[in-house]
Amino acid sequence: MEKQKIEILVPENKGKERLDTFLVREIGKVSRSQVQRLIKEGFVTVDGRNVKPNHFVQPLEKISVFVAEPRAMELLPEEIPLSIVYEDDFLLVVNKKAGMVVHPAFGHSSGTLVNALLAHCQNLSTVNEPYRPGIVHRLDKDTSGLLVVAKNDNVHQNLAKQFAEKSVIRQYVAVVWGKFSESSGTIETLLSRSIKDRRKIKVAAVGKNAVTHFNVEDEFPLASFLSLRLETGRTHQIRVHLSYIGHPVFGDHTYGGRGRQLGGLNKAKTALAMELLNIMPRQALHAKTLGFIHPITGEHCFFDSDLPDDMKRLINRLREARDQGME
Repeated sequence: MEKQKIEILVPENKGKERLDTFLVREIGKVSRSQVQRLIKEGFVTVDGRNVKPNHFVQPLEKISVFVAEPRAMELLPEEIPLSIVYEDDFLLVVNKKAGMVVHPAFGHSSGTLVNALLAHCQNLSTVNEPYRPGIVHRLDKDTSGLLVVAKNDNVHQNLAKQFAEKSVIRQYVAVVWGKFSESSGTIETLLSRSIKDRRKIKVAAVGKNAVTHFNVEDEFPLASFLSLRLETGRTHQIRVHLSYIGHPVFGDHTYGGRGRQLGGLNKAKTALAMELLNIMPRQALHAKTLGFIHPITGEHCFFDSDLPDDMKRLINRLREARDQGME
């Protein structure tokens, strides 16, 4: 595979910073571990010489980075079963299963929702880049639930406008760690991509505004069941917000929803927690309801979905523990 050369001149007034963290911010769309691997494998030079990831960059140093040119992906229809809640000539609403990536990307070139849609539909909108036909909005790979898909560009643009104007109804449910002191609340922060790990989002002093409203629907030993309404639709918003207030989504590998919560539990609660984590290997988050104005008919459309089986099993086991007297 051919390599692309990226050249970076360190600014004259640059302060003290490690080479790997400097490159993560300068290049973008690359993780710190990927940068460190490039440095260790000799694909990064500073003034023509190889250095270590912990090298501190100096003003006016010339950094050369050799990265692989991305290979073009072939977008192919695949006969993958879809759970279609509604469909007409203009759009469809799909109940995406957990584990399915919404659209192809490097590392996920097949088995996505888009691959399945191409086998199902004759037409999809072309507003987005080629690998996202029909996709108006997204859900994380391990988040299940409802998505609307556009079949032509006019419908896509109308739906996108509704999302931008915050008139679309998006309600989620989640099982989260811990109990709340209040039955409802609003989380509002700025969110930005992490410099240390570009795959993660963090609460930051500078970023995009994000607003999540929540209600506590039920409480169990170790966990609570929430309904959530999005006012904005930022990447990983619910997962980051709930982790930020100390109640990460149960099972969430990325934002503290697994092993980090086991400290301090007694033997019985630790055993229950481990059993629950085995039931729920992903984040316990489901996009339950979706509402919008139909771009062609003008009708108010509202769709609801059942909880997926893994979340049902999780909640049933939590109810059993509560009924058995565990606090």
